[in-house]
Amino acid sequence: MARLIVLLRGVNLVRRNRIAMPALREALEEAGYADVATYVQSGNVVLSSRKAAKLVQGDLEKLIAERFGLDISVVVRTRAQLAAVVERNPFGKVAKNPKLYQVTFLESAPGAEVVRKLEAAAAGKEQVAHIGRELYAWHPDGVGRSKLAALMSGKGLGVTGTARNWTTVTRLLEMADE
Repeated sequence: MARLIVLLRGVNLVRRNRIAMPALREALEEAGYADVATYVQSGNVVLSSRKAAKLVQGDLEKLIAERFGLDISVVVRTRAQLAAVVERNPFGKVAKNPKLYQVTFLESAPGAEVVRKLEAAAAGKEQVAHIGRELYAWHPDGVGRSKLAALMSGKGLGVTGTARNWTTVTRLLEMADE
């Protein structure tokens, strides 16, 4: 069975799209997934499955809709794909605070125009890099007021995406190896 990393978009934000992680784990186990583990409350799951990542994505979006009544987008990566994301680490030499270093995981690669728009939005010492189906962003002055971060979390990307800080990214890889 393959280890998969499942990232739910926009769950448990303030009072929106609430899913308790124990209930999510239970639902996934009942659906036949193995070795299910969650990390923090923002929809990070590591599990084992014989199904391909794309099939798991669709299955979980349907399961969440049926079980929790929520329309939540899901992005899935294999353990090997997540390891490649960590290995590439384009800002490893400058991104000293992992909470201010984000990776946006996309369902598919963004268009060139979207990438240019993101690059233009980077202000001050911010940096953004597009590699495959990921966008890496370094926000040294904080994420909260960053125009770049706002653009990366919105629907303006043209594809489904969900961001995680570097601490979460590396912890999910560790969990996939446990």
